[in-house]
Amino acid sequence: MHNSTREQANTTTTKPSIRVHSITQNDLPLCCPLPSASQWNAHPRVFLRLDEEGRATCPYCSMVYVLQQED
Repeated sequence: MHNSTREQANTTTTKPSIRVHSITQNDLPLCCPLPSASQWNAHPRVFLRLDEEGRATCPYCSMVYVLQQED
């Protein structure tokens, strides 16, 4: 006998939290994950280009990096 009932997929979604990390000129060239990160091997290393506002987002983990201006 064929079972026609389907299991319902979990449709509850949660919005991921945005993680922001401040960087300085010493962190350039910027890569994610940073060598000093506790999970430095969480995903393949990718080099990121800062936009005009000094921000970059990792395509793997969505970490947002913000360049802090030095005085």
